[in-house]
Amino acid sequence: MPDDTSSSPARTAGANAPALPLTTLRDCFALLVTDPDPLALDGTPVPGLPDRLVALDELRDRLLAHSCPQATSDTAWKTVIRRARARGGAWTVGAAGMALPALRAVASRLGEHSDLDPADVQAEVLTGFLSALATIRLDLPRIAVRLRWAAYRAGLDLITQSLETPHPNPGLFHTRTVAQTQADGPYEVLAGAVADGVLTETEAALVAATRLNHVSVPAWAARHATPVRTAYRLRDRAEQRLLAHLTSHGPQATDGEPPSRPPGPPAGSATPAMAGVLAVTGVSA
Repeated sequence: MPDDTSSSPARTAGANAPALPLTTLRDCFALLVTDPDPLALDGTPVPGLPDRLVALDELRDRLLAHSCPQATSDTAWKTVIRRARARGGAWTVGAAGMALPALRAVASRLGEHSDLDPADVQAEVLTGFLSALATIRLDLPRIAVRLRWAAYRAGLDLITQSLETPHPNPGLFHTRTVAQTQADGPYEVLAGAVADGVLTETEAALVAATRLNHVSVPAWAARHATPVRTAYRLRDRAEQRLLAHLTSHGPQATDGEPPSRPPGPPAGSATPAMAGVLAVTGVSA
């Protein structure tokens, strides 16, 4: 079934105005899943899917259902990603089309407090997703969440780069050079914290922007229409939960039990990624 919704209305300034990137993706995906020969995945080897060919738009809807088991989502995404990597073309578009609801939400959220052209924000979000599609680890759980986070981080980086902010005191945070040497380890820790319900996307984005991307808290607060004191409190509370999580104790950000994760190293033996986050939040590993 074609997806007839879009994150933004089509541009109407002129007949030749280019379509927004996610609108183009929506239209291309709709063509791929149109009968009589839609792009489809054999559901037989995927637990929780019917024993037949499942068109990618139907697959997307099934994976978005709250009742969808995590194992079903991860197995289906692994298969789609492997085909996109091996075959490219239609399967790459198909994978992006499956993620379209998440990409629209990310672009819309980022665009609410940005003066950038929506086309630029959408393009960067889509580029971040496609880059992650080619590199994301398939042996770790919550693939869809990690893909969404990669898209969000790409869009956030574009927005933060557009801000003219004073350089923070290097004695308080890691410099950009040090952060880069950690090969995105701290970002992966933040993504895992979002997946586990320890942090919200907003909290993770705030920590990433102000601790890793050299954006001041007042600048972040202004961009997100948030009082500065509120932003500081939000970051402080998020970092307290994150540090408690990394040292295997402490409250969760959401009600209910978070998804289970393999047991991590004990306190005092932090991994390099954990050490990176601990360092930028001002606590020694």
